[in-house]
Amino acid sequence: MLTHIHPKLPMRDKIVTQDYYVNQLGFQNIGITDYDGYLMLKKDEVEIHFFEFQELDIKENYGQIYLRTNNIEELYEDLLNQNVQIHPNAPLQIKPWGQKEFSLLDPDYNLLTFGQSI
Repeated sequence: MLTHIHPKLPMRDKIVTQDYYVNQLGFQNIGITDYDGYLMLKKDEVEIHFFEFQELDIKENYGQIYLRTNNIEELYEDLLNQNVQIHPNAPLQIKPWGQKEFSLLDPDYNLLTFGQSI
């Protein structure tokens, strides 16, 4: 019955968030209407929504999502070639639970972990 999930993450500044996801990560804005304080982005089959939270304290933001990929090495290299900052504690590595993973922090410190089964 369930078909998709579109996580919602907090953002402090819509322009900054859109710039990061579109120009650095390759997402596209799919909002038919430009809703004040809300942003909808998509890349391939992944859709992420953002809600404005100007008072967000990034030191207390626990927003995080796990994104599966079918070519993690290529994705990782593409991001490195575009000078996207990889989380310093989470470069591409094989985890004990059978995943190859790496992580990023977006401008609002939402943790994006990318993973592929090995």
